Amino acid sequence: MDSACLTNGSIPRWHLVFTKPLGENTAKINLERQGFRVYFPRVQEKVLSRGKWRDRIGALFPRYLFVQLNAAMQSLAPIRSTLGVANVVRFGTEFVTVPELVVNELIEREDVSGVHRLSLGPLFKPGSIVRVIEGALAGLEGIFERGDANDRVVVLLKLLGCETRIRLPAASVMPDSLAY
Repeated sequence: MDSACLTNGSIPRWHLVFTKPLGENTAKINLERQGFRVYFPRVQEKVLSRGKWRDRIGALFPRYLFVQLNAAMQSLAPIRSTLGVANVVRFGTEFVTVPELVVNELIEREDVSGVHRLSLGPLFKPGSIVRVIEGALAGLEGIFERGDANDRVVVLLKLLGCETRIRLPAASVMPDSLAY
């Protein structure tokens, strides 16, 4: 395909948009109201809140959205002045375009609810020191042995002078470095 065809705006291209802090949803809504096709990849993540691990839906790429437009029929100018948008990303004078294959691959990796579920491996490594943060054993320090079924972990705790393996909910332990 001729490179002039790619730059003349005759085909829709995905552009990268930089949003204001926590402005992804605001920008997405306002861009869609203007008739732009917007892709906002989201991810389920675990966050520590008040000593407990909780699931939260957040931006896969914080402060970034993908906006598709046909440059022959649509201008980038309204995007830059849209509520929630900080700017359209560019390198020098050239606006960044993202290959459609990349955006399609991201879309295909979402679950049915439109969210990415990342598996980043276990939060703990075997042999790492953990602290129990809730329940009858709260405050005790132990050694992480392994993850178990049903979101549980096996921890080696020193109880009454003996080392004992205890199965606990994964949410009730955290790395000792984060406990205080």
